[in-house]
This record gives sequence, C-alpha cells and structure tokens, in this order.
Amino acid sequence: MLKARMCMREIREYHSPLSAPTINLRLDMNESTTGCSPRVLDRLRRMDARSLALYPPRENGEQLVAEFLGVNANQVLLTNGADEGIDLLCRAYLEPESEIIIIVPTFAMYEVFAQMEGAKILRIPTGPEHSFPVQKVIDAVNSRTRMIVICNPNNPTGLAVERSCISRVIEAAPDAAILLDEAYFDFSGDTMIDQIGAMPNLFIARTFSKAYGLAGIRMGVLIGEKEQISILRRIASPFNVNTVALAALEEALADRQFVAGYVAQVCASREWLQNELHRLNFKCWPSRTNFLLCRFGEPKKTILEALRARGISLRDRPDCEGCVRITIGTQEEMERLIKELELVVSSLPSVPQVVR
Repeated sequence: MLKARMCMREIREYHSPLSAPTINLRLDMNESTTGCSPRVLDRLRRMDARSLALYPPRENGEQLVAEFLGVNANQVLLTNGADEGIDLLCRAYLEPESEIIIIVPTFAMYEVFAQMEGAKILRIPTGPEHSFPVQKVIDAVNSRTRMIVICNPNNPTGLAVERSCISRVIEAAPDAAILLDEAYFDFSGDTMIDQIGAMPNLFIARTFSKAYGLAGIRMGVLIGEKEQISILRRIASPFNVNTVALAALEEALADRQFVAGYVAQVCASREWLQNELHRLNFKCWPSRTNFLLCRFGEPKKTILEALRARGISLRDRPDCEGCVRITIGTQEEMERLIKELELVVSSLPSVPQVVR
C-alpha cells in the first residue's frame, strides 16, 4: 500500500475559512476590501496574448523590488506569495530532528512547512497580554535549533516586537535561520531590513497581499544575505511567479500614493473600530496591522453565527481564548459591522462584561 512519509501523514491540515456565497462582507482573511490600484487593473487589461504565451523571467521584477526596498537585487527572491518563501526556508535549513522555534499564537503555516521537513517544533507561548517572550525564546535555543520565526507585527495579536528583542534573538542563535515575517510592515513601519547583510542569518518576508490589495495574484518577496538567497534560488522553481503577477507588481510599486492613502484609511478606521468595540464592552489589543484581535468571551460562537447570518464573517481564533480577529475594511464597512454587532449584542441573554 502506497504511503506518504510519516511527517506528511501527521501534518495538521490548514483549512482556509473562505466565506460562503451568503457572506458579502469578508472580514476574516486580512484582505484589502478596497482592492488594488486602478493602475494595476489598467495594466492587466492591456496585456496581450504573446506576453501570456512566454515564460516569465522574474529578474526585472526583483530589480524593481530591490530598488524599492533599498537593497541589492542579489538579496531579493520573488516568491509565490510569502508562503513560498517560508516553505523554501524550511526546505533549505530544516532536517528531521532539527528544531524550529515558533512563538504562539501566530500564523499556522509556519508549523505546516516545518512539519513537512520532519523538524521538531518548539512552541513558545506569548507572555502577559501577548507580549513577546524574548528571554524564553533565547533560553530555548540549543545546538539543534535551525530556525526561529518571528512575525512582526504578529498575526493574530496585531502587536509589534521591539527591535532590541529581535536583535537579541538573532545574536543568540547565529547558526539558525531567523525569519522575520513583516507581512504587515506597511501598517507598522517597523523593519529590520537595514540589517540585511550585516546579520547573515536574518531573512525578511514581505507580501503584496495586504496593503497593495493583491492577495489574488500571490506575490511575495524574501530578502536575505546574498549567499543565502543564492541557495534558495537554486531550489525555487525558475518560473514561480507568473506574468500577470509581475505586471501587477510593477504598477503597484509605482502607485505609492494609492497605497499610502489606503494605509491611512485603515489606521483611522482601526482606531474608530477599537473605540466602538470598547464602548460595547469588548476588549481589543493595540494593533499595528490591518486587523484587530477582539475578545468576545463566552458568547463568541453565538455572535459569530449571528453575524454570518447577516452576511458578515469574522475570523474565529480558538488559539486565543474567547477571541476573534477582525479585518479592517472601509469606514462604511466598519460602521455596518458595529451596527449589526449592536443588534446581536442586544439580543444576548446578558450584556458581555469585558475582561481587561
């Protein structure tokens, strides 16, 4: 009987909570509800048959991204979404019985890709109020540690990690690949990209799925020391990013005003939503992303089901007790959410009592 490798059979399947047709306001996937720049759409409409018939070289796109980020092109690898970059790192640096340190709760795919390599996963829980447990992470480093992942700002908490804490971790594990996932950088402005090359074990992942509104084309980038990136380039598919994605990337990078406007709107609506949720007696954590982690408490399941019946989906986070993750949409969408949430709360047997 044909059997996959044991580590493959034991992997926990990742289930994306893609919304049912009845959902018309998706606030569960951290996507942009505004969409991409009009320049991107115009470029895609002008694509011809010949351009789609040819294999897509990614070098020009990597040069554009390198210039945009202020690094060298040989330090950049374009990937099919940030997920592929995470996968490549695990394939390159993890072996059976080697260890990867992950701070939880966080993005689930880190574990999935690590399990594919048969690595042992050390889960370090966040500290009080989901603070970054820097000393516990450092104490967990040993001779088998081959990779450490830090999501900054973190998903699903929305909290940022202090630069000094990240530096301490990098210095404590010189023989391990340090992945700094900066998927939400555009909303926080916090980055360690100036340390690329100076810290040879540092890798940074970015995505164009969030602030650029391009989740559907799957475009990410991995930045690292040139010798390490050259290794990853050898195991990446030569045509891992497609022609449509490369064309969209070029226009998205050129329209910085669009991205800046979208980020400003999200930050303003996020603050408004947080205040409204506090008014309704729900606790939120301070976020540096395009989402909020909110504690609904005991009635969470009832609230989520009631909102879904009204066409709104939020992301349940069972790894954060009583909590949901709410993507920040337009101001109008946030006002609709609060209006519907007020109706749901008013129908509950008792008013939620927030736990600070």
